[in-house]
Amino acid sequence: MPSPIARNQQQVFLRLWRGLQPHVRTDRHLPARLAEALRHREFGARDRRLYRELLYTALRYLPWIEELAARSPDQVLRAVAWLAADTPATHRFREALAADLPAPSPTVAGRAAVLGVDGVPLPGWFRAHCPDAFVPPNLEALLARAPLWIRMQTAQPEAVFAELAARGWRWRESEVQDAACEVLDEADVTDTAAYRDGRFEIQDLGSQLVLGSVDVTRGSHWLDACAGAGGKTLQLAGLVGATGRVDACDVRPVALEELDRRAQRAGISNIEIRPEVPAGATYDGVLVDAPCSGSGTWRRAPHLKWCTTPADVEAQAARQQELLARMAKLVRPGGRLVYATCSLSRRENQEVVAAFLATQPDFTEVAPTGSCGGAAGAPGLVFLPAQHNTDGFYVATLRRR
Repeated sequence: MPSPIARNQQQVFLRLWRGLQPHVRTDRHLPARLAEALRHREFGARDRRLYRELLYTALRYLPWIEELAARSPDQVLRAVAWLAADTPATHRFREALAADLPAPSPTVAGRAAVLGVDGVPLPGWFRAHCPDAFVPPNLEALLARAPLWIRMQTAQPEAVFAELAARGWRWRESEVQDAACEVLDEADVTDTAAYRDGRFEIQDLGSQLVLGSVDVTRGSHWLDACAGAGGKTLQLAGLVGATGRVDACDVRPVALEELDRRAQRAGISNIEIRPEVPAGATYDGVLVDAPCSGSGTWRRAPHLKWCTTPADVEAQAARQQELLARMAKLVRPGGRLVYATCSLSRRENQEVVAAFLATQPDFTEVAPTGSCGGAAGAPGLVFLPAQHNTDGFYVATLRRR
């Protein structure tokens, strides 16, 4: 017999899930809807961690959850409890509902067999866009919780490591990217002196590997054409060094304001934040970190699996081709044009670059400085999630003759 606390948690989860269900296949801003639901004063910090993990688990395995819901709410509760990560916030919930089940299989097929469900929890139409996403170990990676990677922004990381150790947090340094570390425990790393002092930034390793594959010359002048809040902008500023410069542009003023705060926190002064590219400007390098469907972030944002359609991908590809052609005009002779996405769709990646090269004879593909473990994408590199426990990314470097 479950305790009154366990029964209440089960009822609250089902209430929250039923509130989200009508929107899971239409709302790309579902996390904001969830955050608003959890803002109610009945929820403490631990409650929010519990329900956020349970609800994100339900989103990751949505087709299975819908199949089980057709049988009974109890089967939904049991499946979500079993599939959820075993964290301090979820442990009692899992023990109350799934203690008698075997440990979750490392394979998706094994989990499906235990629950008695069919299919793969990915949209079927995506198989033609990225077959590798549907086979182990990438399938398992895409259904796992997103890792926490940080990028050191100091020449003396020992002080950062000392603070992590003092908090009892474990970490590992990346074998393929200098300055990258994965924090292995559930941790609010923003609540550290090192973060407040700008000695590191939160940035997925896959994102860091985009520029890790590019030959960026110190002292060069770059444009980050779609800078957003500036994770890659800050990394690029470090690569060009104090004698180099990065112009950062984005159509979203709020994102540029966040970039400005992050640059000031880190004491980085070689970034010029601009709402638009200066007239007549040309650059040694242009980074086009293009807006995309975000399929590479499905482990971090699982709701995007269910509200993204093939038509959305086609629309993004058309915008990406237009953006790439427009930004190419800003590259000096001999300069680099770097195209990147957080998508795993060939339609947004290799096919966009191939179409660009077919119409731009003065550009040619450049081999990466290092593959960083990425898979040759022909053209470009694909960073699949299972390779280094990351989000999925694509990058291609093109040189103007």
